[in-house]
Amino acid sequence: MPRGIIYYKRMNQFIEITLNLLVGFGETLKIFFVTLAFSIPLGLIIAFGSMSKWKIISAITRAFVWIIRGTPLMLQLIFVYYGPGLIFGHMLLAAETAVYITFSINYACYFSEIYRGGIESIAKGQYEAGQVLGMTRTETFFKVILLQVIKRIIAPMSNEIITLVKDTSLARVVTYYELIYFAQRYIKNAGLLWPLFYTAIYYLVFTAVLTLFFGWLEKKLDYFKA
Repeated sequence: MPRGIIYYKRMNQFIEITLNLLVGFGETLKIFFVTLAFSIPLGLIIAFGSMSKWKIISAITRAFVWIIRGTPLMLQLIFVYYGPGLIFGHMLLAAETAVYITFSINYACYFSEIYRGGIESIAKGQYEAGQVLGMTRTETFFKVILLQVIKRIIAPMSNEIITLVKDTSLARVVTYYELIYFAQRYIKNAGLLWPLFYTAIYYLVFTAVLTLFFGWLEKKLDYFKA
């Protein structure tokens, strides 16, 4: 077979695989953005629960966070997706829904600990100063404390968010068709291994964009210098 034809076929195959992997990458992005949309605000609520003056609420919240952070995300996915079927005899959640719920709760718990650490690192004297100025505790938190907390947590938050990019690949264990799942199909159907390694480019490009974004954000939030 002429080299030109071989090159043409390989090029067509490469383009076809690239486009199919883009479809899978689109699903990966959906997991990523849906998870952030729910886990960032939910994490703050959980953080407040952990710091609650009500001992029962604080104890229950911290125990829940401990369980979520102490068990693998893959195990949580399997439990949320397959658990209802084993318990009730039929599946209650679609794979997509199970993935969104599990990822959101998992990352909310990790974010909650980052929030809690950031909030507790602020000197209590600042709350007292707000009181002296006639501000309520809520006003002091949102107008004074929160700005400083955001500055302090941006680095650990960015690390967790970049980790989320890679963790999206775990969604395939419940047959969610994300990037890695698409690549694995080529191993089974065409005996091609290189598409699996090719996915690394998608992850690397996305994490590079996020790294640049968070670097810019850190400079943008470079206030409250001591």
